[in-house]
Amino acid sequence: MKSKLAILGGNSIRTKDFPNRKSMGEEEIEAATRVLKSDVLSGFIGAAGKYFNGGKEVIEFETLWADSYNFKHAISVNSWTSGLQVAVGAIGLEPGDEVICSPYSMSASATVAFMYGGIPVFADLETDTYGLDPKSVENRITPRTKAIIVVHIFGYPSNMDSIMKIAKKHNLKVIEDAAQAPGVYYKGKPIGTIGDIGGFSLNFHKHIHTGEGGLLVTNSDKIALRCQLIRNHGENAIEAYQLKDISNTIGGNYRYTELQAAIAIEQFKKLQAILDHRKVVGAFLSSRLREIEGLNIQKIEKGCTHSYYMYPIRYDKNIFGVSRNLFLRAVSAELPKPKYWDTTPITEGYVKPLYLNPIYQNQIAIGKKGFPFNLNKQVKYDYSKGICPVTEKLYEEELLLSPLVREGMKKEDIKDFADAIEKVVENISDLRDSNLSNDPSQDVYDAIKAIDENV
Repeated sequence: MKSKLAILGGNSIRTKDFPNRKSMGEEEIEAATRVLKSDVLSGFIGAAGKYFNGGKEVIEFETLWADSYNFKHAISVNSWTSGLQVAVGAIGLEPGDEVICSPYSMSASATVAFMYGGIPVFADLETDTYGLDPKSVENRITPRTKAIIVVHIFGYPSNMDSIMKIAKKHNLKVIEDAAQAPGVYYKGKPIGTIGDIGGFSLNFHKHIHTGEGGLLVTNSDKIALRCQLIRNHGENAIEAYQLKDISNTIGGNYRYTELQAAIAIEQFKKLQAILDHRKVVGAFLSSRLREIEGLNIQKIEKGCTHSYYMYPIRYDKNIFGVSRNLFLRAVSAELPKPKYWDTTPITEGYVKPLYLNPIYQNQIAIGKKGFPFNLNKQVKYDYSKGICPVTEKLYEEELLLSPLVREGMKKEDIKDFADAIEKVVENISDLRDSNLSNDPSQDVYDAIKAIDENV
């Protein structure tokens, strides 16, 4: 039975706030207290020796994560941005080398190349995984290409079989940016070391967190050592480790504290339960939305898992006859106004394609003279609108995202969200005939905008 849409003056589906995400418990408080009482808040020393790779809590955390997923090495860092920078240095990136990147990710997934004089080159996306399209990747390869940074966006693995086949063919290094996908599997393999090196974010908005932080994983002894050097003033330890190739070993202070590591240990113990819960509520939402024509729900390939960092939906405006933004506003009106980013029912577009940002449009990164774009003087790098049409269509017209598929949410909460979507679909003709703005630039809530700022 049809009922009047809330956006047109009817009653809303739900007025009660969605529950906030609560991630810290007594275990984390006890762990933090234990470290505070020890008076050792960091176990690192910036010189070769017993504490070059950190103290007791850091080593325990790294070992726990590595052993749980059968990674040979885990290296903690103070943020995943630092982790990506360390990874790029560890694989041997040199000035003028090109790195194929996703245009639809947090900015650091590409800008880390600049730190070693590398140049981001953007490939388009697949519409089923939202990861790099292997055909587009291969079309972007030149004699200057050194690496591919693969982003497992929203928590679902990219097409790693095809990407690794291309990398092997062209002798390229592969970095897996799994910031949003801890504990996720691709065809039975844990992501992170399908490529040469990968890693995860421990930022406040991620599945498990310590406020800020990151973790690199690799099965290569050589890459692991170089990561450890870059993490902790490697220039002071070159002789002790008897390195012949000392390039890219100048380090920084990207170290993880004992306090963070102690909290991370307790957080990590909860990861599988978090993933299991998200799988249940994600499957429930999919069961409600899958048969709605015009809403394309992500399919989970056999042997693959999804962390549901966010729940993606592809919207077809040609089916509904209204813009994505108007559809979103109608759904949002049926639900409580969010107070926090993770209680936002639904948002649109994710991030603007990275190559459209000023740093690429003006080709100014390090200094004012165009470094590193000017290193390959014979090359004209193209960052114009239209180079990644799938990405641009996702951003401008198609992609809807929800952060509600998470811990703290029950099936009855997800039911209200699904009911709101179904109500709008059932009354779409009323929405289509209304005088409401169909302008896709219409703002919804400040809280929705906050999602783009906190990826």
